Amino acid sequence: MTEMPSIDSKDVKKIVVACDAGMGSSVMLATQLRKALSGLSVEVRHTPVNSIPDDADIVVCHAGLAARARASAPGTVLVPFQVFIGDPAVTRLIATMKNGGTVDA
Repeated sequence: MTEMPSIDSKDVKKIVVACDAGMGSSVMLATQLRKALSGLSVEVRHTPVNSIPDDADIVVCHAGLAARARASAPGTVLVPFQVFIGDPAVTRLIATMKNGGTVDA
């Protein structure tokens, strides 16, 4: 069994919100994350799930796209969510980024 990737919040430089086409809901979620993490030295951008950049530290995507995101960015911490606004996985990510700790896949 392979070990799931994790990263310390202080080492996160780029969070990518991945979606099917790189438009719409992911743009809203990326904007929400950008606002929530303002003041931290973290870049937040959105991208199509098949074009996740190699320098992404964390990928946030809908659970339905998680397998494609893992294939596109193996070894990167993946945070899957169910709903675009107020999802517990995203809320946990924001809290960990602000308060310190480890973000697990």
